[in-house]
Amino acid sequence: MKLHELESAKGSRRVRNRVGRGSSSGNGKTSGRGQKGQKARSGGGTRLGFEGGQTELFRRLPKRGFTNVNRKDYAIINLDVLNNFEDGTEVTPTVLAEAGFVKKQKAGVKVLGNGELTKKLTVKAAKFSKSAQEAIEAAGGSIEVI
Repeated sequence: MKLHELESAKGSRRVRNRVGRGSSSGNGKTSGRGQKGQKARSGGGTRLGFEGGQTELFRRLPKRGFTNVNRKDYAIINLDVLNNFEDGTEVTPTVLAEAGFVKKQKAGVKVLGNGELTKKLTVKAAKFSKSAQEAIEAAGGSIEVI
């Protein structure tokens, strides 16, 4: 096979449909919009969720609850994950992300007290649970809130 013999796969390339370019194009006159009506007009059509005048679904359903726009979402790490690091390591959110334990740092990392810690570490995070703080200090490590 030579360079000039290359061809694209059959049916992979198709000529763009040019609407409103005369009757022989197959889409002339009304340009595929049919005869008159709301959808035939420019700018015509209905808004999202419109049900022909019937009360829309989102208006029929009950509204409940509240979403706090200022809510802080933390990436969560448990104590047993910290055992993967060597003794005396300084564990920061960046180190956790590089090791693959945190996917998104969000508003910061929060350390929870699930599992047991056997290593002496310096842990830097945005938040610590009481039990996590006690366990890190009991193992001889230290914490630092950033």
